[in-house]
Amino acid sequence: MSRIRVTIDQAVFKGMNPSEARALAAGLKSQLSGMLADPANRAMWARSQRTPVLRLGSMPMNPGPLGAKKFGGGLARAIGKGLKP
Repeated sequence: MSRIRVTIDQAVFKGMNPSEARALAAGLKSQLSGMLADPANRAMWARSQRTPVLRLGSMPMNPGPLGAKKFGGGLARAIGKGLKP
């Protein structure tokens, strides 16, 4: 059984109201948890690696908590793609 540890040192949501920031964080956490629980992804990421910066490109966000949650999920998927060896 492999264990994957993800550390996000800081998340800054400038100009975002608190409910949107919480929704974005919830979407990010939910999608990342699902990706990391997938056995295929776990096997692929089993080797030790450090990725100090991921350049994910432009990602539009719709207004409101629902838009922020969807953005968080999209951000998690982009992170997953960026971590593939």
